[in-house]
Amino acid sequence: MHMADALISPAVGGVMWAATAGLAAYAAKKVQSELDDRKVPLMGVLGAFVFAAQMINFSIPGTGSSGHLCGGLLLAILLGPQAAALTIASILTIQCLFFADGGLLALGANIFNMGFVACFIAYPLIYKPLTANSPSQGRIFFASLLAAVIGLQLGAFGVVLATLFSGISELPFSAFVLLMQPIHLAIGLVEGLITAVIVLFIMKESPEILQKTALGQPLGPIPVKNVFITLLIAAVLTSGALSWFASANPDGLEWSITNVTGAPELNVPAGIHSFFAEIQEKTAFLPGYNVKPPAEETAAASVGVNAVETEETAAWPAVDSGTSLAGLIGSVMTLALAYIIGKGLQRFAR
Repeated sequence: MHMADALISPAVGGVMWAATAGLAAYAAKKVQSELDDRKVPLMGVLGAFVFAAQMINFSIPGTGSSGHLCGGLLLAILLGPQAAALTIASILTIQCLFFADGGLLALGANIFNMGFVACFIAYPLIYKPLTANSPSQGRIFFASLLAAVIGLQLGAFGVVLATLFSGISELPFSAFVLLMQPIHLAIGLVEGLITAVIVLFIMKESPEILQKTALGQPLGPIPVKNVFITLLIAAVLTSGALSWFASANPDGLEWSITNVTGAPELNVPAGIHSFFAEIQEKTAFLPGYNVKPPAEETAAASVGVNAVETEETAAWPAVDSGTSLAGLIGSVMTLALAYIIGKGLQRFAR
């Protein structure tokens, strides 16, 4: 659901940047009383895990589409909405700047739709009331499923509205929304299942994390070592190897655009869009979650002269050391950025 700049106008992109910056500043202010020497590292480790998990697109049967975990709800349940918002913003910023996943002009909209909706709407208004103060396994499962579905529906509708108000892509509202909402209903169901499984694991290993987070308290001297190690190993395995098994089908947004326009991508307008594209081209040293090919290989690929290479690209699983390297680097970068943000806010609060 990473929006490209071709979908968004400078005015709408600017508004979403401003709204996202304001919410991020609010989160940074509110989270300071919750941060301690256990929650800050947890922000980093969870950020690395969600970054890695987003590399794995799962197929949506019968559609030719795919989806991936957004992770905002999972982060909110385990970190609280404010720390989760800063962590998902770190993930999406790293993806945008260094992996060219989502446009730079659209970054504010992407953080809002994919992260802040889950953190500030789905978690406090749906998940938290349903699980109450003493959540059972059944409550957690149901609340995760419902909150994830509604969060994804709102996020997908946010993409449609941003596209509509931008008015630069000529995507008809009715056709676009009738594709975006159902496909993200299916993706939301899978996200809910994944979220429930992980939260139930945390509940078994260290239930104090869920209790302290629900109360908006620092984690304090609770046992978190097993959770840290498990999440770290999961991040390494997911980014380093499981990413090979990602579906090659287009994600829900690309699939919707393709079904409306006949093409998976839209032309990027000139002017300020080109300015942002040039910046992103310089910063994205691992575009598409892989090592950037030499210029001559890029030129050859663009004219489609190597059929063997095309077949290899379409192979599944796509065993590729470049993907593994990109995933591991991205996970480390996300871990570092989320940790630095958390540590900086912790020190600033003293």
